[in-house]
Amino acid sequence: MMSYTQSFALSMPEEILAAGAIILMLAAAWAGDRASRVISWLSVLLLAIAALALLGPSGSGGLGYDGAYIADPFAAFAKLLAFIGAAIAILIAPGFFEQDGEPMRAEFPVLILLSAVGMGMMVSAADLLTLYVGLELLSLASYVLASFMRRDTRSAEAGLKYFVLGALASGILLYGISLLYGFTGTTHFAGVAAAMKGGVGIGQLFGIVFVLAGLAFKVSAVPFHMWTPDVYEGSPTPVAAFFSAAPKVAAMALIVRVATGAMGPATGDWRQIVIFCALASTIFGAVAAIGQRNIKRLLAYSSINNVGFILFGLVPGTAIGASAVLVYLAIYIAMTLGSFICVQQMRTPDGRQTEEIADLAGLARTRPGLAAAFGVFMFSLAGIPPLFGFWGKFVVFDALVAAGFWPLAMIGIAISVIGAFYYLKIVKTIYLDEPTTTLAPMRSLTEGVLITLTALFVSPLGYLTIPVLGGATAAAAAALF
Repeated sequence: MMSYTQSFALSMPEEILAAGAIILMLAAAWAGDRASRVISWLSVLLLAIAALALLGPSGSGGLGYDGAYIADPFAAFAKLLAFIGAAIAILIAPGFFEQDGEPMRAEFPVLILLSAVGMGMMVSAADLLTLYVGLELLSLASYVLASFMRRDTRSAEAGLKYFVLGALASGILLYGISLLYGFTGTTHFAGVAAAMKGGVGIGQLFGIVFVLAGLAFKVSAVPFHMWTPDVYEGSPTPVAAFFSAAPKVAAMALIVRVATGAMGPATGDWRQIVIFCALASTIFGAVAAIGQRNIKRLLAYSSINNVGFILFGLVPGTAIGASAVLVYLAIYIAMTLGSFICVQQMRTPDGRQTEEIADLAGLARTRPGLAAAFGVFMFSLAGIPPLFGFWGKFVVFDALVAAGFWPLAMIGIAISVIGAFYYLKIVKTIYLDEPTTTLAPMRSLTEGVLITLTALFVSPLGYLTIPVLGGATAAAAAALF
């Protein structure tokens, strides 16, 4: 049995972030909002240190805490993506909150750090209780982040909707956990899988359904997507960017681990649920986005659509499928974060934030650099070659075909064509429509650098990373099987 000293070494990233968050919260209380910039940079530094800690036992040390926590390459890869998403959300926040001349609230980066602790616990969960504690830690910080702009009624509404629906999803998940515990006699993933090897009983089946339903809420998969458009629209743009990337990576990685680990012997049972959620999410996300006029709502439906494609990678229940999920997630967070940073640039010369797609008309003539970045992200999200977003869809469909699910791959390809319509509509507005609004020039060097880096990654240059990305995702997926 591993000692607690060894277990502490496995969870080093979470310990670094938790201790750092507590210290920075005290600093925020003492120094006030004038220290928000310093606290933001220190938070990013903490995330970088936590990511470096993954090179030690935290990246491949095995089981700890009496089998409740696992440190393996799969968790390490998912944590790295989640920490990158969290760091970018912190970096772009001052540019959004300080437009009115007021400093950003110093608590913002601390809340992001606390949510990162929850994400780390989620992807390293080897026990249903660890899963729940990590998910709740992420959720509690997320509810506050969604309603962070207290004077904005849309932000308050977003936080309240997220809280109410999140509480419902947590109850569903907890009920599923209690059913699995009652019908298997254990909360450890390995124990649950061992209990299902002799066949899946009706009680265990209900437990599987409720657990997957609770987790589907976190990735905003249909039919548990209803919170996403309102929360993305109402939340501050850096928060919407964060929600679209980091928690989605953690929750999707958790679903893959639970499905292939705890529910591995019941693959035939949960596969039907995943296929339904994947098809419903891709179709609904593609169709519902067509009529949107608000760019953040459109990106919310785009997120639902992309979650469907990611779930296609889980359907085979194989290492190749799990690897495809991780590849798609890595490309997806670059596309979506880049898109939201571009949205944050949508400000009129008097500093007013605008989110209407119509205000992008003629952007190619007034802000050609921003227009080019928008075009790259939209074409990549649509999966149009030669942009790197195409590779994400290709590896997922390849995994489906390799496992014999070629009809599903054909349906997915057809749906991606439908989804391309609304991405191309934005590009058409930017390049072909007459200008109606002039957007203010870029004021933040940080945001300019991040847009450039993410655009380069999802451009054809991204294909140069395939050897490294493919090797890392294959090793991470192999750790699950």
